[in-house]
Amino acid sequence: MDDVALDLNAIRAAARRLEQGELVAFPTETVYGLGADAENPAAVAGIYAAKGRPSNHPVIVHLAPQADLSYWAAEIPPQARQLIDAFWPGPLTLILKRAAHIPDAVSGGQDSIGLRCPSHPVAQALLREFRQGRGGVAAPSANKFGHVSPTTAQHVRDEFGIGPDSLVKCVLDGGQSEVGIESTILDLSRMATHGPVLLRPGHISTARIAQVIGWQPRLPDAAAPRASGTLEAHYAPSTPVALVEAGLLPETVQRLHAHGRRTALLRRAALPEVRAIAQAELPAEPDGYAHDLYAALRAMDGAGADIILVEAPPAENDWQGVNDRLRRAAHDSQGVLARLLDAGR
Repeated sequence: MDDVALDLNAIRAAARRLEQGELVAFPTETVYGLGADAENPAAVAGIYAAKGRPSNHPVIVHLAPQADLSYWAAEIPPQARQLIDAFWPGPLTLILKRAAHIPDAVSGGQDSIGLRCPSHPVAQALLREFRQGRGGVAAPSANKFGHVSPTTAQHVRDEFGIGPDSLVKCVLDGGQSEVGIESTILDLSRMATHGPVLLRPGHISTARIAQVIGWQPRLPDAAAPRASGTLEAHYAPSTPVALVEAGLLPETVQRLHAHGRRTALLRRAALPEVRAIAQAELPAEPDGYAHDLYAALRAMDGAGADIILVEAPPAENDWQGVNDRLRRAAHDSQGVLARLLDAGR
């Protein structure tokens, strides 16, 4: 993303809007974020209102590279420093014990806080300009709660509209997000009792984390902190989504077509003579697939289909983040495919 042009006047204006308690959308290397001053509870409440987000669902606080981590976190285990040295700026969010003076609004009332330093040059410039780099910007993805995350400025405009009549006053355009899915979230707030816990997979894999800290992250238990993007149903288009194994895709599409069902299709390989009203071929490797996934889901969502069929990706570790997003996108559509097929009998 080093070739992204920086509109410094627009970035300064956006920083002033944040300081005045307004909402600003901005690019990160993962997805576009909807930002507010993390220490202004009224501004953070505006995020929840704009997104329709439950107030107990925490948001991630984004920091400039030179930020004082101890201002935000009451406890910083050595593993956090190791991971910061290895992966910040970058797509890794660390859950730490929240400093007592940080408002509850960003943590959903928990005693923990999610912190991240993004690598996108526009995000970094904004964070350096906001309160001279000493502030934090609370920013979940810039979309309605539970919907597909935005990876372009136009996606944000499509969600909210931008301007005086919108809760979102401006969006900084930084091109398409480089990673394309949200950050890995790792809980380090209970190191003494639980060790590192993976709350959300992403671009930074558990294998890479384990290489740095010498400790394989475990899966969350019932007492794990709530974290952004971890509800069972999330990242979903309006059109139902179903995951289908590659070998079953042609037959499934043909059966749906025979029953008069309109099908959109996301696949990793060409499928000749498949009767889908819209389809997209995504890259065969996980990073490229993640980069294109949300834009493809949005495009298929606008095709007027009854269902979006997605060729199930491999179940390998490198695909963990992609599979997590697709599983959640399809969660509320469980059973829809069977009903569409049965309805034609």
